[in-house]
Amino acid sequence: MTAIEELTALENQYRETFEKHLNNGVRFLSRDVYIDPEVIIAPGATILPGCILKGRTVIEEGCVVGPHSLLENTHLGKNSTFNQSQAYDSDLGENNKIGPFTHVRAGTVTGEGVHLGAYVETKNVNFAQGNTVSHLTYIGDADVGKYCNFGCGTVTCNYDGEGKYRTVIGDYAFIGCNTNLVAPVKVGDHAYTAAGSTIGKDVPDGALGLERAKQVAIPGWGEKKLAAYIAKKKKLEESR
Repeated sequence: MTAIEELTALENQYRETFEKHLNNGVRFLSRDVYIDPEVIIAPGATILPGCILKGRTVIEEGCVVGPHSLLENTHLGKNSTFNQSQAYDSDLGENNKIGPFTHVRAGTVTGEGVHLGAYVETKNVNFAQGNTVSHLTYIGDADVGKYCNFGCGTVTCNYDGEGKYRTVIGDYAFIGCNTNLVAPVKVGDHAYTAAGSTIGKDVPDGALGLERAKQVAIPGWGEKKLAAYIAKKKKLEESR
């Protein structure tokens, strides 16, 4: 079979798959999508332009996928949205809100009502229901209880160069912005971590985990350090 014949066969297969889902009640706004033959899409789901659905992906009823999203071997539960993101080998629960620009890596499992927002990356993590991870966060090799909130810039430090270790977070925990969780570590139920902390020891239930150096102001240090820079910029202003 020539390359042209192979391409024609693929196009025919794509057309048949697309029309099967269209006739089955899946809503499309455009033909600008790619769907593998094995993919299952429930009637009532909406697939927006630019999506790629691969492998054993299953999309339940009421879901809105896209635009410009990739799902591979991933289950998306009922009434979830998946916006401009990618997911691989994962199981996402009902009423999830994923994206935009979320990278859901293999082994991610979410309960009902989980939100993974902009520039969030997950891998090999179990989220119970109601978790909120709004932006700029990496959660890997972790088990997270229900209704936890993750501040911007949280990182699970799961790899030491030789092994990977898990982070365990209890129910209703609040992880402050720019917290580093150095695994293996546990944050208890109803516990807090203070913004900017590196947590390397367990935080008991209901406690505040706080790790910050004492702030010190050195008089005149900035003035001296910036003197040459300021002079350069002032000279540039004068030359204009």
